[in-house]
Amino acid sequence: MAIFQNQPQNNIEIHHIPQSKYVDAVRWLPSLSAVNKTAVLSLYDPTTATSTVEIHSFDPLNHPILSPLSSYPSLSRISSLKTTPTLIAFSTLSGSLTFLSPDCSNPITVSESGFHSGTVSGIDLLEGEGCCVSVGEDGRVNLVNVGGGKVGYRRVFDGDGLVGYNAVKWASPTEFVTGGLGCSLQWWDQRRNSAEPAGGSAGAIFGWDLRWPQQPIILSGPGIGDRPVPSISESEVWEVQFDCHMQSSNVNSMSSSKILPVMMCSEDGILAVLEAGGAEPTELLEEHCAINCLDIDKLNHSDIICGLEWESVAVILRS
Repeated sequence: MAIFQNQPQNNIEIHHIPQSKYVDAVRWLPSLSAVNKTAVLSLYDPTTATSTVEIHSFDPLNHPILSPLSSYPSLSRISSLKTTPTLIAFSTLSGSLTFLSPDCSNPITVSESGFHSGTVSGIDLLEGEGCCVSVGEDGRVNLVNVGGGKVGYRRVFDGDGLVGYNAVKWASPTEFVTGGLGCSLQWWDQRRNSAEPAGGSAGAIFGWDLRWPQQPIILSGPGIGDRPVPSISESEVWEVQFDCHMQSSNVNSMSSSKILPVMMCSEDGILAVLEAGGAEPTELLEEHCAINCLDIDKLNHSDIICGLEWESVAVILRS
């Protein structure tokens, strides 16, 4: 498959790799190797209305392309995709959750009607624990355990359709954060079987130091009072992740009062890194279409993979 752009810029290599299908999600499959990398793609074919999870190898030193290794068909369009070194998980618009081995084998699916009613809009895997948290537009929050060829789940919360969730992220083996409709975030602690409000946003990007949850750190947006904050995008922000590569590059300037730099991608085609304290954003990529998803390699933090609206994948390698 041809690459139509290979652009070294400021110690950054950008590789655009066209796909024949719509890219719903992209994730690195964590590996200790910085050379022989593996990417997991969620692809949707609108002509046949079918979705697949595909495993591809990526070698940045040898004509960098995505070479298909294996695939697994989904019965419904995929809504969320997560990976750990030993597990792939994806949820669907029809309300199911499937777990796969890293070679797309040994599928285990949760699909009964009591699991979610409608779209499972967000999932996250707890690395090394075989535990997954799922949230849905139906307001349900479930904890799913998988192992030994078996899967089971328990309901943590049911909003009975009065609330809805669209994102979730583990913070520790006992805590996770959900993002929901109504511009709210909630912090869930299983040890206390409760949720605590952490703040909210309205399209801007915020961070929270949990020691002071009522004082959000504004990374991008209008600012508050006399504190203007640079805004690199005025459109919808589709995904955010902490960027440990930027932290290691600027370790001398980091203080205990700052949060880690945050990478974001947006509807107007921006991939950038934002830092607290009013620093100018670092733009990594600007496209003529939306950048719908991103993933930073958990072991090699310099490597990024993105899914673009125009049936393409972008791989960014930082030195």
